[in-house]
This record gives sequence, structure tokens and C-alpha cells, in this order.
Amino acid sequence: MKIEIMDTTLRDGEQTPGLAYTQHEKLTVAKALLEDVKVDRIEVASANVSKGELASVQAISSMCQKRGCLDKVEVLGFTDGTRSVDWIVSSGARVMNLLCKGSLNHVTNQLRKTPEQHLEDIKFVINYATEKNIAVNVYLEDWSNGIMNSPDYVFFLIDNLKELPVMRFMLPDTLGILNPSQTYEYCSKMVEKYPEIKFDFHGHNDYDMAVANSYMAIKAGFSGIHTAVNGLGERAGNTPLSSIIGVINDHLSSFETGVDESNLNSISKLIEAFSGIRIPVNKPIIGENVFTQTCGVHADGDKKGNLYYNKLIPERFGRLRKYALGKTSGKASILKNLEELGIFLENDAIARVTQRIVELGDKKESITTEDLPFIVSDVLKTDYLTEKVKLINYYICHAQNLSPVATLKIEIDNVVYEETATGDGQYDAFMKALSKIYTQLGKTLPTLVDYIVTIPPGGKTNALVETVITWFKDKEFKTRGLDSDQTASSIKATIKMLNLIEQD
Repeated sequence: MKIEIMDTTLRDGEQTPGLAYTQHEKLTVAKALLEDVKVDRIEVASANVSKGELASVQAISSMCQKRGCLDKVEVLGFTDGTRSVDWIVSSGARVMNLLCKGSLNHVTNQLRKTPEQHLEDIKFVINYATEKNIAVNVYLEDWSNGIMNSPDYVFFLIDNLKELPVMRFMLPDTLGILNPSQTYEYCSKMVEKYPEIKFDFHGHNDYDMAVANSYMAIKAGFSGIHTAVNGLGERAGNTPLSSIIGVINDHLSSFETGVDESNLNSISKLIEAFSGIRIPVNKPIIGENVFTQTCGVHADGDKKGNLYYNKLIPERFGRLRKYALGKTSGKASILKNLEELGIFLENDAIARVTQRIVELGDKKESITTEDLPFIVSDVLKTDYLTEKVKLINYYICHAQNLSPVATLKIEIDNVVYEETATGDGQYDAFMKALSKIYTQLGKTLPTLVDYIVTIPPGGKTNALVETVITWFKDKEFKTRGLDSDQTASSIKATIKMLNLIEQD
């Protein structure tokens, strides 16, 4: 059986506090969701929000019209007479998700209306939308409270709407109150009473049960699930797209989706970049650490027969398994990282390198795979990693109302180069000066993918600042710098990067 995935990253996901996407960002995300991830439908906006929102929906609708998938674009509308429908018509979209009240409490205390009055408002909007060639899905807001506390009202509403041109009823756990047992019970009740109706489940994650509840909704017979990339959304967010896809593929063998799971990581990174909201490192499937073994015993077990593997193979999601370096790293973890770098050492040398890594871990210093050549060279007192790039000197000036200026003198293969550049910040000015030098050499610098600065808490101004920079050149890699000054630590990480790429 096919499960439809409706992703609401651009509507409900944008209700994350402090989050607002630009038109370009919305268009990029919509295209990626539909063409790369291949979700079935996307909810892109609420009607009547702003002129900017209207322009975004118009751009998405135009794109999808040209690609023949306009029917996959949905907009939230309201029981506000003709206003929402007219707005959606002007946006170019052709599907409205009509927000209705799914609990008697909401009807009487928020709308101050009777169920009969609310029903007439709904009917008017549906009929008007039909006249305007707008297809309609119906949301029953606060349905979870409604089915628990006022089921007669829920049934009254559906009984009177089911003969109207409504494609599907979308039942939200608006406040995230349900547990899996309740979800199965109430969803089963809906399916048994209305077997001819298509139901979607819209979960919220207030008790961290949105994925489990979505799972039970499918088990109960629902044909659609609503998601948001990275679980974004109001309060604790919506059902995370990546997690529920993993669950369906591995735990619901008689069900399938059209989602391309190999692109889940890339869409998650895209949303992380646009939203500015970092993915927790332990977030299933998409978190930085979830395919990283830290314990040396685990690395040893993997070496002897993949003993610590499960169905969630990282390659499924466009990722790779990694072995962390730190105080719990054993010989096997070190060997895995050395092999990745093409470094082969004798047992005695491996033991010494391992000891140094443990010492650094005890000091709470983070260690990347790319740090290993430097550690090997230092511990073994060898020239394993030749220092082809040497920072001779640099000068950075930052004055109020003036662009920062950086002058850089650097030695590359025994030749000294000097350049000056301005930038949006001190480090940006440094990088632009460096880029000038590499342009002269006919070389391209790696792309800076991510930049993380860690400062110890407690106001210890004499403490070191750690900067970890993620680069991309053929593959992603990280370099780390430590200094009491943030810009200096960033520059140290950059010089490490230059020496690594110059080894190739």
C-alpha cells in the first residue's frame, strides 16, 4: 500500500519561532522536495499572510505549472468567506487545505459559534472554491481533543461534509497530546466508520511521540502522513521527514512511499542552512553523530564482521560510517581513520598515536580525522606531513564604519606571496586575500561548508577558542584551530586545510 507524504516544511515548519524563508529559499526547497526527495505533496504557505508570501507562492506555482506538478502544491486556507479562496486563486495554486475546527471546544470558545453555524461557513468556502476550480482538503484542527472529548461533533462534521467535493480529511494532533495507543484507537475508529474516506495524520512532537503516532496511524489504515524536514514547526515541531521514512521503509514492510531516501540528508542540510537551526548531532538518520562509532570495542566489532551494524546503513542516505577519535578510541578506531587517509603504521607507532589521542580527549579537545596527519608527525617526530604552506605574517584591521582589511604574507613551496583584501568580516578579509594568491597560482580553494566556534562557558577569557571548519573539495573534511582569539583560531584551521590539500 502506498503512503502519501505531504511535507509542510514551508508552512507549518516555518512557524518555528524566529524562522522566515525568503522567496528564493522557498522556491529552492519546494523544487528539492518535489524533484529530489520526491514527496507527494507540499504545503507551502497560509493564505492572506503577506505580499511576500503571495510572491513566494506565485513563484512556486509558476515553477510547478511548467513541470506539470501544480496539483502537488497546497495552501492553507480559512473559513473566511471568499478571502482565502481569492488569495489562492491569485497565487496560482490550485489546492486549498481548509482549516476547520475539529473539536467542539474550539468552535464554541474560539469561534463563538454553534456546530451548525460553523458547518455552514465551511460549506460556503468549499462551494466557492469549487466554483473557482480550487480543489479542497479539509483540516480538522484540534481533532485529537475533538475525538476524545466531543466525538459526536467530529462525526457530525464529517457526516455533513463527506458528500461534498473534499479530496481528503486531514486529522491533526494539534497540541501533540496523543500517545501511540490512543492514536491507533482513534484512527482505527475513523477508518472503521468512514472506510471510503482518505485520511491524513498530522502529528506534533510535544511528547517526542510524533513518529510513533504516525506509525500507528498508518497501522490503523490512514493513507497519508504529514512531515516537516528536521522536525521543524511550532513548539516541539512536526513529525520529522527523515525519521518517519526510515520507520516506514524498515518497520512497515507492506507499505511504501515514493520518497528517495538517498536525498534525505541533503534536504536536511539545505533546511539547516536556510533556517539557521542546527540539526541535533544525535538526530536519527540526519544527525552528525548517528553513523559515528565512538567506542573502540564497536570499531573492533565492525572490523570483525560488521557486528554493530543495523538496517540503517549510512550509504542509504548518502552518508558514510565514521569512527570518532577521543579518549574512548581504541586501536581499531585509530586504524579505521588512518586507513581512510591512506596512512599505514607499525603497531608501536599506532600505540603511541593512540595514547596522544587519549590525552587530547582527556583535555576535552575535539579531534577530526584530518588532525591525524599532524598528530602522527608530532608524535613520531617525522615529516609524514610536509608543511608546504607556512603563514609568515598577517595584519588585520577593523575600524567602525569601515570594511575590515587583511594583509597576508604566506609561503607556498618556498615561494613567498603577499596580498591585501577587504571583506565583510576579519576572517572573510583574510580568506579573500588568500583567494587572490591561489587565483594567481591557478588553484581553487575548497568551499567553506560550515564554521563552528566553541568557547568554554563561565567567562574564562583566557581560555582557548576552538574553531572547526568544514570544507568541501571532492569530499567533505574538517580542520580545527585552537587559540585565545577567534580569528586566529580560524586562521590556524585554514592553514591546516591548505597543508592537507597541498599533499594531494
